[in-house]
Amino acid sequence: MNYSVIKGSSYVLINAPDMIIHNGTTQTTEKLLNPESEYLKSLPDHIRSFDEVINYLPNQIYIGNHKPEELKNLEQPWLDKKTLDGSRDGRFGEIMPQDEFIGLIKIVDVFDLVKLTKEFTKDVNEKLSIHPLIKEDTVARLKEGEELIDIKNLIEKNGAEGLFHNGELVGCIKRAHDIDENLTAHVLFENLVSKASGVLSALHLIDKYDINPEEIDYVIECSEEACGDMNQRGGGNFAKAIAEFAGLANATGSDIRAFCAAPAHAIVQGASLVQAGTFKNVMIVSGGSTAKLGMNGKDHVKKGIPILEDVIGGFAMLISENDGINPILRTDIVGRHTVGTGSSPQGVISSLVTEPLDRNGLKITDIDKYSVEMQNPDITKPAGAGDVPTSNYKMIAALGVKRGELERSQLNDFIQNHGMEGWAPTQGHIPSGIPYIGFGREDILDGNINRIMIVGKGSLFLGRMTNLFDGISIVIEKNPGITKEEKSVSEEEVRLLVAEAMRDFASHLLKD
Repeated sequence: MNYSVIKGSSYVLINAPDMIIHNGTTQTTEKLLNPESEYLKSLPDHIRSFDEVINYLPNQIYIGNHKPEELKNLEQPWLDKKTLDGSRDGRFGEIMPQDEFIGLIKIVDVFDLVKLTKEFTKDVNEKLSIHPLIKEDTVARLKEGEELIDIKNLIEKNGAEGLFHNGELVGCIKRAHDIDENLTAHVLFENLVSKASGVLSALHLIDKYDINPEEIDYVIECSEEACGDMNQRGGGNFAKAIAEFAGLANATGSDIRAFCAAPAHAIVQGASLVQAGTFKNVMIVSGGSTAKLGMNGKDHVKKGIPILEDVIGGFAMLISENDGINPILRTDIVGRHTVGTGSSPQGVISSLVTEPLDRNGLKITDIDKYSVEMQNPDITKPAGAGDVPTSNYKMIAALGVKRGELERSQLNDFIQNHGMEGWAPTQGHIPSGIPYIGFGREDILDGNINRIMIVGKGSLFLGRMTNLFDGISIVIEKNPGITKEEKSVSEEEVRLLVAEAMRDFASHLLKD
């Protein structure tokens, strides 16, 4: 069977210190309920500088400058251990500073909703003009900017959402409708952030792997935001909005939503579309979420550590027809959390891991690396959520012991050899299996490993429509080379049949 392949993946982070204060849900809720709280007063003292964000090892791993294995030998917590070679530019993408990203938000706005001050516009224009992926005609969309007084009036009198940098008001996002709650400035801000970070991810994918954007047929966007209006709150379409600015002139697309599990669902669907021949090249892309900036901020401040949820995440990947080289997506080894699975940890892991392996005669140990919920424990441990990846690996290992595939004494070795430390920001869908794909693809191509499993999980009960859990998994493995499909009739037999049919037809004509 000629499976589809992963040709590349990109990863971006955007440092957003002012957005933590003004747009993170934990902070905006606190302002409403307790505007004079000690937490809000002390918050600015717990925000890292861009240099600190750059030199934080998990961030450097996310954009590809360091490898996940390095975290195994580094004592936790990692927040006080700076890298010596931190860079905003990575093999897989970049870490963009907040001011440039605000400029990018303005650039991708096609309804003139974003207004920036003249001074800020001038400064950010100079910076984006030298960005290697942002073209001159695109930067021109910044225009000249507005007077600060006019921006303040839009905020005070017309419900606009302020944009801040270094503690100062530098712009705003206007509401797009007088009464539609889905087109308020706050919702549009979240959507434009998701779109802009998705565009940045797509541009890096195209650049890093020398992809011809005109050859991409379909785009699947899989973030956790939803755009629409009062008549269809989540109508979409982020995919085509991102494709437009990434120069994908021949692509169409659509959005997939499944909370944290959406990227894994997108991979399965993208792989299936390519394998079926419906499309030749499918881009999976996602921007990030401002709502989750500083999500665990109260716990971090209480523990006396910096706000570590200070970056917006994004990623993109390209799924294409089998080239005989790149790792294949085994659409026949897919795990599913079904309606009847239940929500117990053992039931969830069994449905996503052991059930698809059993169907294909594989053992737990036949998967070289499992990429699960790769949340950074620096973030989750102070918040009381523990080490999420390790908890997942312990459950997989325990099932291995129960099934007789591992000895109890091998539990820790399994976790060390088949698992990884988490390095991804807690942006919901961003850490859910996806962060390792870039490294996993390279490890397979280099011959270090043969097979990995991507495990995405999600909490559907957050939408208040069902109490069900969710999850899906897929195996990626070394490409055995392109194989020709067996034919029921040989080419020679077909030739003889055609010749015989032509003789019969000619004979029939002569008789007439």
